[in-house]
Amino acid sequence: MLFPYYKNGVIEAGCDEAGRGPLAGPVFAAAVILPEDYCNPELDDSKKLSEKKRNALREQIENDSIAYSVAFCTNEEIDSINILNASILAMHRALDGLSVRPEFIIIDGNRFKNYKDVPHATIIKGDGKYLSIAAASILAKTYRDAYMDLLHRAYPKYGWDRNRAYPTVAHYKAIAENGVTPFHRQSFRLYG
Repeated sequence: MLFPYYKNGVIEAGCDEAGRGPLAGPVFAAAVILPEDYCNPELDDSKKLSEKKRNALREQIENDSIAYSVAFCTNEEIDSINILNASILAMHRALDGLSVRPEFIIIDGNRFKNYKDVPHATIIKGDGKYLSIAAASILAKTYRDAYMDLLHRAYPKYGWDRNRAYPTVAHYKAIAENGVTPFHRQSFRLYG
């Protein structure tokens, strides 16, 4: 069972990203503010859930949350400022998109840059500890997967509907045979 909040009595947003490791496509991030007394035993780290379960929970999170926002940084931005900075920038953009201003932010992982004057805490494996971070991880992952499914239609040889552009043997083989696309991250090692 995940914790409902980190800091009691404040409007708290959970943040997470998806897509730091892939060789192509954007990195997505989400920010979610849940009701203070929220309870959903099905929420968990998105990596522990099936795709079907994530997609069902996405709709539930969007309906139940006080506010949510999803944003991304392009592969060009990743190449320009590096994947860590792009992940943090995507989280800042997601926070910018919230219709309610958070008073505290909890972030999955151990790296973050101050967002305006809002205090924050980084939590290693936070997506398996706090409901709002788990919710953010599910939104970021499902939105990114849907985006990669669209890109797959334009570039079917790379199998992005299955590998989501992660560095699999099949993806490396497709790059070796077909070259890179405009969506590949040039700053990543693209040849296995």
